[in-house]
Amino acid sequence: MVGIGPNCVSGGPAAWFDVLMQAWLIWLILAAVLAGAETLSLDLVLIMCAGGAAAGGVSAAAGLPPAVQVAIAVAGALALLLFLRPVAKRHLTGSGAARTGVEALIGTQAIVTSKVDARDGRVRLSGSEWSARAYDETQVIPVGSSVQVIQISGATAVVWDSSR
Repeated sequence: MVGIGPNCVSGGPAAWFDVLMQAWLIWLILAAVLAGAETLSLDLVLIMCAGGAAAGGVSAAAGLPPAVQVAIAVAGALALLLFLRPVAKRHLTGSGAARTGVEALIGTQAIVTSKVDARDGRVRLSGSEWSARAYDETQVIPVGSSVQVIQISGATAVVWDSSR
């Protein structure tokens, strides 16, 4: 005798499956285990397989035969792996790190507020005044010129007057 109650069926090894645990519940447990395992791998493969298992669970709840359930689960997992995973990976990894702080100032334009040469000078950069020096040691950049920031060295903007 397998199980207890009016739905008990004695018989072969498949009896527990039909009476004690419904197929959709097995698929749901499989999906939960795969989703939990994804938290350890973080590669978005197991979560796509969990989605396939969930699709198998839906097909089991609809009363489809076990072979069809497996086919739907495999097809769902493959579709998620081939189409959704690449998009998700692209969104999660991003196209590159955002430049912040002084790195964000490199390549921007500044206005010379005090003559800039190889040793010193002042520029207005992103709304604040910075000490500056010319990238080309032979350049002397007059007040009012627009310059490009080549690099930031400490608290000094190294600039280039491209109009000359």
